[in-house]
Amino acid sequence: MSKRRIILASASPSRKRLLESAGISPEIFVSGVNEEDPDLLALQPSEMVIALAIMKAHTVRNSHPVGDNTLVIGCDSTFEFNGENLGKPLTREAAIARAQMMRGKSGYLHTGHSVIDTAQNIEVSDISTSKVTFVEMTDHEIEQYVDSGEPLQVAGGFTLDGRSAPFISHIDGDPSGIIGLSLPTLRKIMINLGLEWGDLL
Repeated sequence: MSKRRIILASASPSRKRLLESAGISPEIFVSGVNEEDPDLLALQPSEMVIALAIMKAHTVRNSHPVGDNTLVIGCDSTFEFNGENLGKPLTREAAIARAQMMRGKSGYLHTGHSVIDTAQNIEVSDISTSKVTFVEMTDHEIEQYVDSGEPLQVAGGFTLDGRSAPFISHIDGDPSGIIGLSLPTLRKIMINLGLEWGDLL
């Protein structure tokens, strides 16, 4: 079979960078799916990220001429803290309050993945979950970090590969999953599709 076309249904620069660091060159099609839908937010965090990943992948497949030899990758992430979904804080006030709440504590970063193989007309979905523990950030450190603008548009209001890295004391799980796309999980999905990792390269 000829080389697969790889489409990433995400606007996330971190997900694109992760794929490129592994030798994969995706095309970027943004789904436009509403991640703040109350019905989706009412789901358990692990269920919500899978549902959104599936919706993103299908939305891109249905709204773009993706072709019949394509792998469409959809992803979504959320941070679960005390049983609640913590998506993108969006505002300075929310980001500060969230960081103050999480400092010195742990939560779980869930990333859902859905891959549609248009050649076989099948899809496989899976999830990556990692425990993230934060240091005791000072109020001043929190305000400086939030004022960088970085946490406003990322799940949980933090990044493992950015300005908040010094405030994460340790993780238990897959680092790439915390960043937004678990490469080991993607490999497992490829195997479940009857493909090999090399089919992505």
